[in-house]
Amino acid sequence: MTTAPLPVQLVCLDMAGTTVHDDGAVLAAFHHALDTIGIPTGTPEHDTAVAHALDTMGQSKIEVFRTLTAGDEHRARTANHAFEAAYDRSIDTDGVREIPGAADTIEHLRTAGYHVVLTTGFSPATRDRVLRALGWQDLVPLALSPADAGRGRPHPDMLLTALLRTGTESVHHLAAVGDTTSDLLAAHRAGARIAAAVRTGSHTDTDFATVPHTHILDSVTALPAVLGAAADATAAALS
Repeated sequence: MTTAPLPVQLVCLDMAGTTVHDDGAVLAAFHHALDTIGIPTGTPEHDTAVAHALDTMGQSKIEVFRTLTAGDEHRARTANHAFEAAYDRSIDTDGVREIPGAADTIEHLRTAGYHVVLTTGFSPATRDRVLRALGWQDLVPLALSPADAGRGRPHPDMLLTALLRTGTESVHHLAAVGDTTSDLLAAHRAGARIAAAVRTGSHTDTDFATVPHTHILDSVTALPAVLGAAADATAAALS
């Protein structure tokens, strides 16, 4: 008897807020970057910029800074460099923690036969620094940043690149998980079978309600049950 293929074959997981605990480091790095380009803390412009940063969590950081600087490429790159330097210092000083159970969940999924890919709005250098700090270099074979794919979220490029890199045959076999509306929009635009939000990061159920999604989970640790239910439903339909 031939075993039916898993309805989901590729699982793409966001990093900060989904598999990696943020501890406020991303927002603190944004504050530093804004100060660096002359948008000081305590000014209305700073408050507006921080609100935009919160709304666009999960997106490519350089693209966020391009918007905040009205397309001034020099200021955007200066801000992005300051952001990355501040975030890197926080990793070196305070370390970085996984969302409780994230590594075990990834290991479980890979053992069960799923491709697992991490995606992030961080640059490749910052992304790899986080992975080294966690000791995850061998846990996840592939991690993607916007620079690896073309455009960052909410565009679907990273998810589609993951599909191509892993040889997954269709977007209908894709599940994408993240903690922001940008993650969910990217999943929807990629045609993912599962577009799941998690409550461990920047955005809330109220935010998630504004964009298409299939599930809202307390944590990434709930994902195996969702995938198991999808597999059971497929098996029942074929029996």
